[in-house]
Amino acid sequence: MREPNVRLEGRILFLTEDPGFVRDQLAGKDPAWSPGEANKLRDDISTDEITPAYICYYYDETLGEFPYLGLKCREEFPITRGSVKRGGFVASVSGKRRGKGSSREQSPYAEMCAGIKLVVAESIERIYRENCQNLGVLTTTDFSILDKVRRGESIPLAVFTAGEGEITRGIIEHGGLFNYNMARLKGQVVLHPPQTAQRPMTLGEKILARRWVVDPAKGKIGVPAVKPGDEGFVLTDIRFSHEYVTPMAAIFFEQLVGKDAKVNDPGSILMFRDHLTFLPEAMTPERVKEGLLDVALQLEKKQREFATAQGIKLYGELRLGHHGSEAICHSKILEAHALPGQVIIGSDSHTPHAGAVGCIAFGVGTTAIFNSWITKDVRLQVPETVQVVIRGRKPDNVTAKDFMLEVLRHPYVKTGKAIGKLVEYCGDAVEALSVDERATMTNMTAEVGGFTGYVAPDDKTVDYLMDYRKLSRRDAERLCAGLASDPDAEYCEVIEIDAAGIRPMIALPGDPGNGLHIDDVAQRIKVDIAYAGSCTAGKKEDMDMYARVLAEAASRGERVAPWVRFFIQCGSQDVKRYCEERGYLDVFQEVGATFLEPSCGACINAGPGVSKTREEVTISAINRNFPGRSGPGQLYLANPYTVAASAIAGYITAWEPGMVLQNSSS
Repeated sequence: MREPNVRLEGRILFLTEDPGFVRDQLAGKDPAWSPGEANKLRDDISTDEITPAYICYYYDETLGEFPYLGLKCREEFPITRGSVKRGGFVASVSGKRRGKGSSREQSPYAEMCAGIKLVVAESIERIYRENCQNLGVLTTTDFSILDKVRRGESIPLAVFTAGEGEITRGIIEHGGLFNYNMARLKGQVVLHPPQTAQRPMTLGEKILARRWVVDPAKGKIGVPAVKPGDEGFVLTDIRFSHEYVTPMAAIFFEQLVGKDAKVNDPGSILMFRDHLTFLPEAMTPERVKEGLLDVALQLEKKQREFATAQGIKLYGELRLGHHGSEAICHSKILEAHALPGQVIIGSDSHTPHAGAVGCIAFGVGTTAIFNSWITKDVRLQVPETVQVVIRGRKPDNVTAKDFMLEVLRHPYVKTGKAIGKLVEYCGDAVEALSVDERATMTNMTAEVGGFTGYVAPDDKTVDYLMDYRKLSRRDAERLCAGLASDPDAEYCEVIEIDAAGIRPMIALPGDPGNGLHIDDVAQRIKVDIAYAGSCTAGKKEDMDMYARVLAEAASRGERVAPWVRFFIQCGSQDVKRYCEERGYLDVFQEVGATFLEPSCGACINAGPGVSKTREEVTISAINRNFPGRSGPGQLYLANPYTVAASAIAGYITAWEPGMVLQNSSS
């Protein structure tokens, strides 16, 4: 247990929009900071900026050399390797939505290893905040704490636990999740299940109530009801991780539990080699010279050795000499594993992808994954639920991606009010979508900042389970039965959108919330790279969309614009076989597109399709476009139709059936 009072001795690092202000602090100066435009704090600092993807090849204390290397202040990157650690900082301060984006625990771990013990921000994203708590890093939105740090005063730990539930308070008091769980397993911590009376519940609340851990020693699971704010542990059905996270979790497991210890129920754990299989092609010569390729290859080796020793199924990379993997984790979880009503955790913020079939799937950090290997459960506080209702008939060239870009620019979401919430997608326009398209929406709940997103199962879910899992109709219907929100369930917000009023959209570079209708953009935007793929846009129906546009173009003799590099990447080998059966690969080749085997690739700056210079423009169907996410260039997000049409036209172009994409003025 921690002492009841903490003393944080060291300097305070203010992450502001002004790069000069940041550089002065790194040089040893402590310029006065006060709220206001003159010293405005950086908002929306993503984990991509705290630890860019290539930094995550490290998974030990070396990470302390690297925090904030990707931090963009205006057009500059003022932080260099080792500068934060050398600066003697104990606290780090920023604005709204600190830690948005990927669930990578390398970010707070890098900060911790650099000496940061306290994070202060106007608002803090759920996964990042939980990762900090799990590691023992203190967090707060109370800026008055900074005066106490400056004066070197002793601060009551209760300041950081005030308003927290029983479990979160215990984790903070024990200095991290592992210490807390060890106390729990020894009976030193007694959990009190929620005493919530029967009440109308949302589907998400119902699933959590069914899987609530009451008495693990007796195997007692489930409570009559839960409500927002109830805190506890829920039993998981599936736990998965990929090579970015597994090695760090494995090191934690071996160091803290034992090198010969065995995980709990290895049959419900899955591992994936899906993030870095194209890395040798994407890594710059400078990075290779630094030895980063060798470091990255150790991730695969450590994961493979741990999976083999533990008897865990590993979806690996393709045979020697072929880049790519069996599947992107989210694609395979939905295709082959997720079932309605399950609780699924994964080491990636886009784990909600599987919510398309009516399960509660959410991303967690490394420490939570590692702890779940011991306990098989995961801690959570029941979130409030936001209902997103989309009604009406959408235009033919509008997709689920446009629905999400519309949601992301909604003021409630844009201002961060949906952070940490359950997001329920419904309405006749959502019901009309296929499961693949619903997965685009639940996947991008990560960009909303939500805890997870889901769509209630229906007849389309039944058909999906019969097609993908070869279940009988009776078994599929049984799994879906009763999985719906109660008519009088409570929602903290209802967002209503008219599908008929949506037109094809793009998100301007920098943030997925920068959405605009393409026909509202005043000037033509020339494209250098078009990237069609990733977990969000590498499903069967996405391939149908690319093929629809490209087959029309091919019939007119049109090809990819000479100056455009066009990549199409599928999410799994199942999707590739689907493309082969329908002749899509021939169509893609005919127009001059490059087809890629499954992998995360360009989405995480680790494969073909990344930009090389700041001037390059990319049109992409991926889910996020934070600074540096897919190279240094200007990254626009759009739906699959738009990406394919833009590759042919050479300019960002909203596609319509039958339209000519190339003309003499191109």
